Amino acid sequence: MTSTILVTGGTGTLGSHAVPLLRAAGQDVRVLSRRTREPADGIEYVTGDLLKDEGIEAAVEGVDVVLHLAGGKKGDEAAARNLMRAASEAGVKHLVLISVIGADRVPVAWVRSQLDVERAVIDSGVPYTILRAAQFHDLVLKAVRSMAKLPVVPKPGGLRFQPVDSRDVAGRLVELALGAPSGRVSDLAGPKVYGLDDLVRGYLDAHGKRRPMLPVRIPGKAGRAYRAGDNLTLDGADHGTRTWEEFVAEPSDGPAGRVRAGLA
Repeated sequence: MTSTILVTGGTGTLGSHAVPLLRAAGQDVRVLSRRTREPADGIEYVTGDLLKDEGIEAAVEGVDVVLHLAGGKKGDEAAARNLMRAASEAGVKHLVLISVIGADRVPVAWVRSQLDVERAVIDSGVPYTILRAAQFHDLVLKAVRSMAKLPVVPKPGGLRFQPVDSRDVAGRLVELALGAPSGRVSDLAGPKVYGLDDLVRGYLDAHGKRRPMLPVRIPGKAGRAYRAGDNLTLDGADHGTRTWEEFVAEPSDGPAGRVRAGLA
């Protein structure tokens, strides 16, 4: 007999991959959504809002496992604390959290906020698993696409990234959700490390475009952290399989393309 798994952020980029994998594994899935949705494909939807602390009790009722994928530009810590309070009161047996590599090292507000989210989970008393992942290909694509529209593309010196495919991350999260609570597990990064200029060139090459590049220097603590590789995990990490080159070369009308466009 399977228990229901609650997925927050189940309609987002990561959730769009994770929910079908859970269903394929024979799991009953409940998705917390800010919009009212009818049940579909064996998925139950519960209307609620983590940040406003609305509908969370109904979402966690009867749930043994929560896969917490929801996040925004701000308010993630408050949303996590609301979720963890309700999860603790409901007797949830395992919560799996997606976080970001460098949460404790990179002095960027959103990145540091994910460390506060981790603390909210750890302090709740609910058994947990935390996976820190590198930047998703999808998110890097948004930044690179914007840069590629400029007549001259800035080339920040020393900035390196190890982007990972969101499908690889979703697969790992599902494995963790179906297993026992494991605390913080090995980070998950992409198979290759790239300079930011390499990522831009890869995108331009895939689309048959050319742009001149202008070297620039990112100032301050954030620039120093990225140049030091604080956003990377070069040792002791697990690695995804899909490279940046493979990602940007995928047809836009394929499954991954539809997810990137928000159509899946």
